Amino acid sequence: MFSLLSPTSWLPSLPSLDWGSGLLDALLQGLVGACAVSILNNLLMVYFFVGCANHPELRLEKQRLQARWASLETVHLAGLALILTVVGVRVAALVVLEFSLRAVSMLLSLDKGSRDTEKLQLYLLCQYSLGCGLTCGLSFLQEGAPHGTLNLMLGLGLAELLSTGARRLRHHICQHYELHGSQRYCGICLSLLAGAHHLPWLLGRTLAVTFIVGNLAAVALINRDFLTTSEAVRFWTPLTICYTLLVIYMQEEQRQRPGLKSHVQTVLVRMCGLFVLLLTVGRWLDLLGILISLLGELWCLVGVRTLLDLCQIQDFPPQRPSVSAPSQPQPSAPAQPEEGMAT
Repeated sequence: MFSLLSPTSWLPSLPSLDWGSGLLDALLQGLVGACAVSILNNLLMVYFFVGCANHPELRLEKQRLQARWASLETVHLAGLALILTVVGVRVAALVVLEFSLRAVSMLLSLDKGSRDTEKLQLYLLCQYSLGCGLTCGLSFLQEGAPHGTLNLMLGLGLAELLSTGARRLRHHICQHYELHGSQRYCGICLSLLAGAHHLPWLLGRTLAVTFIVGNLAAVALINRDFLTTSEAVRFWTPLTICYTLLVIYMQEEQRQRPGLKSHVQTVLVRMCGLFVLLLTVGRWLDLLGILISLLGELWCLVGVRTLLDLCQIQDFPPQRPSVSAPSQPQPSAPAQPEEGMAT
């Protein structure tokens, strides 16, 4: 009987090949994470564009969304994949845990009136953490698997297929939504015209499942480095205190000064806090990973700055327009008999 083997098992067993296999797995995990971020970004673009196209007062914002260059998107995706490849699993796990704590705290403290806008901002700001979460999850699930590299290749193929579909959907909507929506002959555009308001709900449920898996994997990956319980306590106690203080500070800061500048300052404070913490309980390689994570967070913020500006518009997302059937021509009134004609 023949069995499938991973690509590196076809070659002689050498230490350099093991290192190369680990690098290949890290690259595949980074590419999967970047594809997931691309899917989220494209679907959010579709939602924001539909909201702008349905309301004439947002015409300038709609034109800004249409002006995105495909070449820059490719560069952004490649750069994010490279960052996720070299950041390291341990630092990625810390980023996932920090964002999850911040997201739960934000969702619990939201007012009912501002819930939709705050959730949209959260979806936009979670992109780098989403990539780190998938990296942690794949690293944990594929650890020790006999065909881990082959599994990651298959996962990358599926992720690329979904990413291509989301990118084509965004391109179709940005180019043809207004025409197809007015003529009412495109099923995709009509579906978004009637049900685009359900898209954030769907994204929220998907992100929740992804981050739950990522958090479980992150805790397991961090705990595997501790030989005793006392070592784990010495690490988790200051980490929990640091995360709690960061969450409290960042929530107050964003409420007082919302905007892109505030988000950049929040990223700097978060990464500086983790950097100082890991100076005492981390490793030197973790410090380099924190600097790479800072670059990754800023890299993702640059890609969504237009959408973040839209979130600052009052009453966005606006109320969805009612979907009505095309108006039927009114029957003409019967002609009145002319005077002088015989009755």
